[in-house]
Amino acid sequence: MLNMRYIFIFCLSMFLISCGKDKVLQLPEISYSEISEINDVSAAYLFYDESLPNRLELNRRNLISSTNWLINVDKRLTLKQAIPTIKFLQEKKQKSEHKKENTKNYFTCNDSSKKDLGFIEFTDVVYDNAGGEIGPEDSCSIAVVNLNNIIIYPLHDPDYKSNITNFVKEISKTLTNDKENRTISLSFNNLLSFQDYITFKSILSNLDLKNVTISNHEFIFN
Repeated sequence: MLNMRYIFIFCLSMFLISCGKDKVLQLPEISYSEISEINDVSAAYLFYDESLPNRLELNRRNLISSTNWLINVDKRLTLKQAIPTIKFLQEKKQKSEHKKENTKNYFTCNDSSKKDLGFIEFTDVVYDNAGGEIGPEDSCSIAVVNLNNIIIYPLHDPDYKSNITNFVKEISKTLTNDKENRTISLSFNNLLSFQDYITFKSILSNLDLKNVTISNHEFIFN
């Protein structure tokens, strides 16, 4: 069995040299992940680089279409910066003649509960452009929610993790008491950091909600 912890930590511990600079990637942190080991993998890296116009540098030289993909996104990037490249990689794999059936795509994270790596699958996630703004321009809420839609804005609070956790708990209570079968859509402001995006997705994915399906279509709005 592939020792994912050894191989990935070894890969991250090596400096990737580009234009004479050392590249360091800061993985997003999560409290818990059910997925902690994956076999047959290759990886891509989305670095945060302040010297570039879009702050993003992609290294995908080691990606192999027939494997499971680990997409390593620097937590400092915003969705506006990261999502177009993530979509590009998804499409690249879908169109590859060498793609193997049942291989999946994962975001790599640091799992604080295990002090090890954790993974969040996004194989079937479709990122859609919501086309314009949703809600008030000056909104500083974590989210605006009804029973069918969750809208997530950038956080203006250093205690983002606690606020997101409390917010998702309230969602869970509401939906637990609701007996109707529902599909929930997620909409994310494009200025949301990748860390905040992963935090929300991780907490939501660990809820045991009956009669509720989370849509695989995620909307990105200005």
